[in-house]
Amino acid sequence: MGLNKKSVDDINAKGKRVLVRCDFNVPLKNGEITDETRIVAALPTINKLIEDGGKVILCSHLGKVKNGPNEGESLAPVAKRLSEKLGKEVKFVSDYNVTGEAATAAVEAMNEGDVILLQNTRFRGKEETKNGEEFSKELADLADLYVCDAFGSSHRAHASVEGVTKYITEKGGENAVGYLMQKEIDFLGNAVENPVRPFVAILGGAKVADKLNVINNLLEKCDTLIIGGGMAFTFLKAKGYEIGNSLVDDEKLDYCKEMMAKAEEKGKKLLLPIDTTIADAFPNPIDAEIAVEVVDADKIPAGKEGLDIGDKTAELFSDAVKSAKTVVWNGPMGVFENPTLAKGTIAVAKALAETEATTIIGGGDSAAAVNQLGFADKMSHISTGGGASLEFLEGKELPGVVAADDK
Repeated sequence: MGLNKKSVDDINAKGKRVLVRCDFNVPLKNGEITDETRIVAALPTINKLIEDGGKVILCSHLGKVKNGPNEGESLAPVAKRLSEKLGKEVKFVSDYNVTGEAATAAVEAMNEGDVILLQNTRFRGKEETKNGEEFSKELADLADLYVCDAFGSSHRAHASVEGVTKYITEKGGENAVGYLMQKEIDFLGNAVENPVRPFVAILGGAKVADKLNVINNLLEKCDTLIIGGGMAFTFLKAKGYEIGNSLVDDEKLDYCKEMMAKAEEKGKKLLLPIDTTIADAFPNPIDAEIAVEVVDADKIPAGKEGLDIGDKTAELFSDAVKSAKTVVWNGPMGVFENPTLAKGTIAVAKALAETEATTIIGGGDSAAAVNQLGFADKMSHISTGGGASLEFLEGKELPGVVAADDK
């Protein structure tokens, strides 16, 4: 994947209309934003374009928008919060058509340094279908330059992510990435393509199926691959261990055997749990008190379920991290939402917090875990994209990255 992309530092925005695709998919409760992380993350790019004298036109999706446009998924609360953060008015164009007459008029009236926010791009319907072609062109008609700063959406070939770039290019404009996208490319992209070694990858989470290609790709790139979480039990069963009622994907047993053979053939370390925290059943509700015991990974009794790694495994995994120079972590080690079953995930997070290595958290549940457990400020980089970071780790080309102009 070409990672040397034009950034906002490489374009001249003065007097130009700049369309910026942000990730403002923030959680809302009764119309109020409950977590503003994504808004704060977008500020450096927006401020840079304001300072450069650009006319800044922001767009984003919010929610899944299953039943058509509705006020509950309008970006109006985002415009309000952005105005407070930027210390200047962000004019909101509430038109459900997103790029209609109201948007055109608002853009025409802009002065240098002004900021407007368009309505939720998903209100236009299927962004990736034929309608997307028309929508892509209309978005490009509003602007001279395009900046993608929405890594969390960069794995989707949607109108506001990829489609618009073609029409910007046709009119002689430039397509760049914002600071947030640049950071993701620098950390995630370079960790996988040119890591400082030893390179340790840690994979957790529930299902092997979700990470088939990630496991395969990382075995080509890393020196040590650590597997924890629910997905470890399919590997343990593939080794011939009895795993009781633990989560298992029987269709992937041969795949796990192949991966263990591949690791051996390539001289890579593949670490699996050596002990497991077990209980009678999954906690219900998820944070309920639960009685647990720790057993060796090959001695899980029938009728019991593995729900976290044990202490010996936590030590084994932590030791592997100590000598690393680059660590990528995607997926928790157990049911981290439960205090009793969060020990393994805490131990790994603590090991990452204490290492001198470059530590990269690949979005999704692992990002939620380090945030909840208070280790976020100790990590080199926490990815803003769950699905996008997984696809990056798989070695896939992301449409939103590919579509930006090369330097």
